[in-house]
Amino acid sequence: MSKAMKKMIAYVLILFGVIFGIKLIHAVTVKIKEDKQLKNRVITVSAMTVKSSTWQPTISAVGSSKTYEGVNVTTELGGLITAIHFTPGQFVKQGDLLVQLDISTDVAKLHSLQAQAAFAKITYERNLKQYKIGAISQETLAGDEAQYESTAADVAEQEATIANKTVYAPFTGKLGVSLVNLGQYINPGDPIVNLQTLSPIWIDFYLPQQQLQEVQLGKPVTVSVDTYPGQHFTGKVTTINPLVDADVRNVEVEATLPNQDQKILPGMFVNVSIKSGAAKPYITLPQTAISFNPYGDIVFILKKTEKTINNQTIWQAEQQFVTAGDMRGDQIAVLKGLKTGEVVVTSGQLKLTNDSMVVINNSLAPPSSPNAQSKG
Repeated sequence: MSKAMKKMIAYVLILFGVIFGIKLIHAVTVKIKEDKQLKNRVITVSAMTVKSSTWQPTISAVGSSKTYEGVNVTTELGGLITAIHFTPGQFVKQGDLLVQLDISTDVAKLHSLQAQAAFAKITYERNLKQYKIGAISQETLAGDEAQYESTAADVAEQEATIANKTVYAPFTGKLGVSLVNLGQYINPGDPIVNLQTLSPIWIDFYLPQQQLQEVQLGKPVTVSVDTYPGQHFTGKVTTINPLVDADVRNVEVEATLPNQDQKILPGMFVNVSIKSGAAKPYITLPQTAISFNPYGDIVFILKKTEKTINNQTIWQAEQQFVTAGDMRGDQIAVLKGLKTGEVVVTSGQLKLTNDSMVVINNSLAPPSSPNAQSKG
């Protein structure tokens, strides 16, 4: 082979090498560009595999707590407070002494009336003996008897006055803040202290008339209060109002709770739950998984692709209309539109459209408990 031929072959090989190098560099550049574009398009979301959960159907309502017995303790008669025998917030029993008003002048008057009554009694009894032997007339004896009875009545009245100036607890319960001070003059009807019976306690709530068939006297109820997250209190239905409100077609229902620990106080806002029928299986999702809008409720279902990024599988998102049902805690039941086993986006879907590319990071997953406390 001549030198010229060898030179030509070398040139050709060099030319092909340059062309191959250019092609390789172009392919690598395109790949890097595609990967960068893909990375820019990929959205991070949290997701879960759709499962079925068993839910107990319930009737839910909001209501308020009401004292079984409650009153502002007061007095029938006015007077100056000479002694306070209670401590604010104290637990008292029926008949415990609370407040003593000044009775010094009333006691003095009582002693005078008792003396008059004693004298009238002596006079009546003496004249009764005289009447029996004919020494006095019947009219005189009747006058003496009337005088005796009148003075005895005056004594009883004065004793009642003294009793009404001594204030006792009308029933067993817990006292509130004191509204009086030692040496203060109070008028009839002025509040002294609030007294409430906390155990048991009543829960009042309203139900639509169509749910009345689900509620009977003695049926168990479960109550939760925002004050005690995660805690539930049980009781039973004790009263169903026989009158339906003609304006809203609701009926008032009252439940009684033992409230032995006295955690529920009168006037609290409460959530009431009553079991209704047998437990049923439902497909459930976190409430954040569903986008609610006027055109329908939407979830994003994920389909696995062959692509990866940073060793993570890339998924393709597709919109799916669903029919949402009841809510419970952080969860919501899905009545139509989903099947068990499908993968659904639970957060991050606000950035998604049909065919969006996503990767899953469940460290961003929202709470999903059927027993979460309502924030109210």
